[in-house]
Amino acid sequence: MKRILIELQYLPPVSYFSLIQNFTEVHVEKFEHYEKQTYRNRCYINTAQGKEILIVPLTSKHGKTIVKDVKIDHSQKWLNNHWRTIQSAYGNAPFFEYYASDLSQILFKKHVFLYDLNMDLLTMCLKWMRCNIDIMETSFYEKSPSLEIKDYRSVLNPKKEGDCNRFFKSVQYRQVFGSMFVPNMSIIDLIFCEGPGSLSIVRASAIN
Repeated sequence: MKRILIELQYLPPVSYFSLIQNFTEVHVEKFEHYEKQTYRNRCYINTAQGKEILIVPLTSKHGKTIVKDVKIDHSQKWLNNHWRTIQSAYGNAPFFEYYASDLSQILFKKHVFLYDLNMDLLTMCLKWMRCNIDIMETSFYEKSPSLEIKDYRSVLNPKKEGDCNRFFKSVQYRQVFGSMFVPNMSIIDLIFCEGPGSLSIVRASAIN
């Protein structure tokens, strides 16, 4: 049994799925302190203007808050902005209409907690790709988990893209915009463009 420990992210990059598909069990960290300016509350998509960031606003500063308790700030109109940007970016993608309803339903559930939103999105993306991985939640925080589980918490960071090069090598696919391929976008970029073929691309990008 191969186990990985990793944090939940908001519509994670392709490298996240390239990493976890190598494992039979994914343990998601529920009791860490929230880390700001990470993929936990943001993702990157490819638009007509190039790479664009989507950020889920939070209710307050969360430097010492347990991640499961971090709340989303719905006083800001981020949902409409995210959905409008996603529609603009991927409305002409080959598989957008097939998956758009699922994504819209989860986003507009207006989750109270960021953790719950990210868990629903992760489950949805794995289902879309027909990737059979057992998802488990931690029951307490361990700074140094047992040797039986690989600790990849905070390894994927938008400020340290090079850190994923030891387990991820981008595989190109046809994107909606631009003549130059933009690597490691949010998984929705891949899925909206490649549909059922997404998992094979994810697996091909993994460095074992």
